[in-house]
Amino acid sequence: IGSFLGSTGTGAGPAQMEQAIGALLQQHGGIGGLVTQLTQVGLGAQVASWVGSGQNQTVTATEITQALGSGSVGRNAQQLGINPQEAGSLLAQIVPHLIDHMTPGGQLPANAGQVPRSDVLASAVKAIASRLFA
Repeated sequence: IGSFLGSTGTGAGPAQMEQAIGALLQQHGGIGGLVTQLTQVGLGAQVASWVGSGQNQTVTATEITQALGSGSVGRNAQQLGINPQEAGSLLAQIVPHLIDHMTPGGQLPANAGQVPRSDVLASAVKAIASRLFA
């Protein structure tokens, strides 16, 4: 995803981004766990917009860092070779699109508690990149 994320200054390639997203999902109990965690920390309205079929509400880097925890964001930063502040900003852009992409039809998938297969992650990364950097 280096070409897609070039505007963020990361040197991350598609494989690194897939690994980072996979690690994020694993840390938080799959897409279902991520949705639950974000909802429980006060981002329910935003999460509902990402799962639903309407316009995605935004989330700030501070909100996403507080919601996911600085340790989780720091691990993602390390995987992507960027600082934690940049990772928070990047996750604030990526997470809404990730949840939107992985909840087709406004529903969590049957395997929402699992980390998706690598081909599903690759598809998600491509979809996110096309939305963010089209």
